[in-house]
Amino acid sequence: MSRHRDVRNMDYTEDYDGYDDVYGHSVDDDYYISPSNRQFIFNRENSRDQPKIGEFIRTEQDIQEEDESELATDLSDLDKARLESCIEQIKNTLGPLTISKNELANIVISNSYDVEKATNTILDMKNVQTERKEKVPSIKVVASGGKTTTNVTKGFDISQKDTVKLNTTPRSQSPASGRGTPVISQTEAVSEDSKVGKTKENKIDIETQYKKERGESKEHLYMVVIGHVDAGKSTLMGHLLYDLGQVNQKTMHKYEQESRKLGKQSFMYAWVLDETGEERNRGITMDVGRSQFETKTKHVTLLDAPGHKDFIPNMISGAGQADVALLVVDATRGEFETGFDFGGQTREHALLVRSLGVIQLAVAINKLDTVSWSKERFDEISQKLKTFLRQAGFREGDVTFVPCSGLTGQNLTQKPTENELLTWYSGPCLLEVIDNFRTPDRPVSKPFRLSVNDIFKGTGSGFCVSGRVETGSLNVGDRIMVCPNRELSVVKSLFIEDLSQTVVFAGDQATVTLSGIEMQNVSIGNVLCDPQNPVQVSSKFQARIVVFNLTIPITKGFSVILHHQSLVEPAVVRKLISQLNRSTGEVVKKHPRFLSNNTSAIVEIQVSRPIALELYSDCKELGRFMLRVGGVTIAAGLITKIVL
Repeated sequence: MSRHRDVRNMDYTEDYDGYDDVYGHSVDDDYYISPSNRQFIFNRENSRDQPKIGEFIRTEQDIQEEDESELATDLSDLDKARLESCIEQIKNTLGPLTISKNELANIVISNSYDVEKATNTILDMKNVQTERKEKVPSIKVVASGGKTTTNVTKGFDISQKDTVKLNTTPRSQSPASGRGTPVISQTEAVSEDSKVGKTKENKIDIETQYKKERGESKEHLYMVVIGHVDAGKSTLMGHLLYDLGQVNQKTMHKYEQESRKLGKQSFMYAWVLDETGEERNRGITMDVGRSQFETKTKHVTLLDAPGHKDFIPNMISGAGQADVALLVVDATRGEFETGFDFGGQTREHALLVRSLGVIQLAVAINKLDTVSWSKERFDEISQKLKTFLRQAGFREGDVTFVPCSGLTGQNLTQKPTENELLTWYSGPCLLEVIDNFRTPDRPVSKPFRLSVNDIFKGTGSGFCVSGRVETGSLNVGDRIMVCPNRELSVVKSLFIEDLSQTVVFAGDQATVTLSGIEMQNVSIGNVLCDPQNPVQVSSKFQARIVVFNLTIPITKGFSVILHHQSLVEPAVVRKLISQLNRSTGEVVKKHPRFLSNNTSAIVEIQVSRPIALELYSDCKELGRFMLRVGGVTIAAGLITKIVL
């Protein structure tokens, strides 16, 4: 730095020590500043004549601060709570508002705490403001001659037809931020309404469209296979699929060799449906296995549910997608009794599928070859199950009993060849029983509802959700609402069993690719619905429940786990409203202190967060639920009233 010192102007006669400590010491005394750099250094004396930097900035009016004084102090505590609740509901509905909190409070009070009226008042105020803003001022310019006048319009002179109103959104709601959903302008909303009108016109003849699309093809049936653990469900259905040609010889030989290495050769047919390594090593089904096969008149989708009590939530998810059920029981001495006694899954599974709306049931009495095809054993099991299933709500005409053997393949797809069985049984084989199931009516004319049971990333852009279409129909390009978050999305594509579709109907197990919404905003248990007829969202509802076997009576404040379709949510029984007669439904006792075994009652249940619900009278599929405690199903119920 010595070459920058002003050496020629320095006075060497003065004492140099402590020179840097002198107050007011300037850099110019020690260092030389070139003329080219000096012009950029601030000089207080010369700056007085120069324009201030504020003159270059366009002056704006000060932003008015919001009056943060307390709201209407003369209100009672109850009215203050109502006011805060109304303001919160309005903000949730309209989003960020430009009016102050005091103005909003005055509007709510003037409308007698009516949220709908207050919202309409605010929207009317917004429309008036936007109309004022849209009036473009015109300036008259008089020429020097004084005769001709022309109107000069500020901005672009565009005809009203071509104007498109843009609705700006805050950063937190913009699509680029990854949060929120795009805000639709009024003109776009009008066009959307016209589109919705067109789609409504197109959907008038949904029944005709359904018959046209599905009339010529085989009826589609979803069948869930249930039963106690180790009853032979996977082996039975794996052998059935093999006999029907759904599994080739090469794959079956591979399963046989691999199962023999593990010392589990009898599990070779079960591996057709148990595909994961953990399931094969443990020898039990853990998740719902899926497969398809065809009978003479039906296309059947098979849902192989787990039998172990630890995986009952998966079983409930699979049973919720089913139209009919196949109950598999083990005929071996002692094994049937283990599954049928209290704590066994034969009872619980039968109660669960009946509570989930399944009314047709086939009972496959498996492993009958271990008791030498004994007719007495078959009759004994049939009689016990008939009594129990009648109590569970099944009609005798809807229950069929079939003797079979999953390992040997007797009486699965063809008539039996065993002489011991032929001497006393001449009924249909298992495949014929499945073919004789009645296909339930599909509510295709009701508003669209789809319960989400799986979410995954697709191959292209967007993501996929899969689930059962409970009611209505869905087309590619339709706008849908995801509840309970109430976020809008667009259907990009539809698939059924990996086959692309343009439309899906009630009863289909569909995969929907969504766009316009983030993947983290959708979760299992959500419901996709029609934006014009959205599903109700609430955290509290009243229901009629049937109590099963209890160890601890249900009292007020009793904590339970609610199973609603694929949703699993903690809940609390808030009120015991009345106890009912199980057969007649009459009120036996109002406000009982507790509910014991095998009782029916009307209760009020509150969940930890709002969920998508429907009344049982409006949508049977979304109006059913289960209550479980400690891994045991204690009650099943129907939603009778939603408390908003």
